[in-house]
Amino acid sequence: ANPTCVAAFRNDIRLDRSPAMSARASSFGIIIHSMFRVARRPSATTIPMLGTSLKQTKKGHMYMRRKLTAGNWKMNGNRGLMAELGTLSGSQSADAPEIVICPPHPLLTRAIDATSGSPIEIGGQDCHAATKGAYTGDVAASMIAETGATFVIVGHSERRDGHSESDETVRSKAEAAWAAGLTAIICIGESDAERAGNDTLQIIAEQLQASLPDGATAENTVVAYEPIWAIGTGKVPTLAQIIETHDMLRGELLTRLGEAGTGIRLLYGGSVKPTNAAEIFQAENVDGALVGGASLKAADFQPIIDALAAS
Repeated sequence: ANPTCVAAFRNDIRLDRSPAMSARASSFGIIIHSMFRVARRPSATTIPMLGTSLKQTKKGHMYMRRKLTAGNWKMNGNRGLMAELGTLSGSQSADAPEIVICPPHPLLTRAIDATSGSPIEIGGQDCHAATKGAYTGDVAASMIAETGATFVIVGHSERRDGHSESDETVRSKAEAAWAAGLTAIICIGESDAERAGNDTLQIIAEQLQASLPDGATAENTVVAYEPIWAIGTGKVPTLAQIIETHDMLRGELLTRLGEAGTGIRLLYGGSVKPTNAAEIFQAENVDGALVGGASLKAADFQPIIDALAAS
């Protein structure tokens, strides 16, 4: 999956909008995505990539989890914000972690063009569980993949709350993402009341088990823990609370998936900023961050990327 070849094919797509080219683009996107996923596959005999943590399990098995920082633009952005992506694209060093930007769906193609030739990947913010049908306003995972995007967020608390999405719905969306060749970023998190009632670990464990489909792997799944009460509020759990929750999640993944659970990346989200990122990334089972508002401007997002690379 040579970046130059990928960029050249994207240029061909922009010049040729025929049905035949569209079909080629859809197949090409899924094939290239699969190649990228294979390239990242944890292996005991693989030399870790830059920005990757090589660790050892209690059983002595070696595994890799490449650090990941994802930016969720939510319902923000326009064509003018593509300049920020251009700045971000040109600022990445050789040891940068994996970077994903998830703009609103109408901006996916523009975002892919703006980051062409860079290591930055693009993702969607949500997808429907169905492949097609009478679902006005919804977007199928295959449509997202056809743009060249490689990730999609599912189960964000703003979808769970504002659109009454259940764990079962989130699970179905994750499966749809996999079928389209996308990596699903599955979000879970507790409310302020649940945190105050000391129910966090139970609530999060139940959400994970119900939202995570069977067959989850490091290639097709990322889990993002976002306490609802911390999203956009400036409030952040203590480092001890983040460690406790992420350690519990790792344990749940190991129980459910066995050794495969060591490779699935766990992101923290909720008011991540340049001023607190380095502290958050101290936690062993925090493999990166899902960032909201701070991902809109390169000047705010880059320090978070740098902090993750240095962790």
